[in-house]
Amino acid sequence: MLIGIPGLLTPDLLHALASMGHGDTIAFVDANYPASRGKRTLHLPGANVATALKATLSLMPLDTFVPHASYVMQVVGDPAAVPPAVVEMNEILEAGGNKPAASLERHAFYAAAADAYVIVRTGERRFYGNIILTMGVIPPPEKR
Repeated sequence: MLIGIPGLLTPDLLHALASMGHGDTIAFVDANYPASRGKRTLHLPGANVATALKATLSLMPLDTFVPHASYVMQVVGDPAAVPPAVVEMNEILEAGGNKPAASLERHAFYAAAADAYVIVRTGERRFYGNIILTMGVIPPPEKR
């Protein structure tokens, strides 16, 4: 056990986060996601995507040098729709001082997730509970 580290973050996920550098991406996906599309997949079957996102953002800064540091999957046939899982993820992003996630067409999202450092499959059962995050930087103490 570690103090200050959310218990939801497994040793494998903590290792992945610690191994990532500026500009690397991590994808959190729902239980229905075809995770075979990624190089490396971790599993958080007891967590929904919002809980995993909140725990991860407590340790990981998002990139501020890119137009969009996070992406969600567009609803097939209705790209303007905002499903409940996406509403909740955007609320978490904004509460942490980040911009809401941009959206990508389904197959573009799959391609972007396949390039992620790691895909984390959650137990999320709501449709479109998928998000890609881009790692930012932690400035030196004198710049904070």
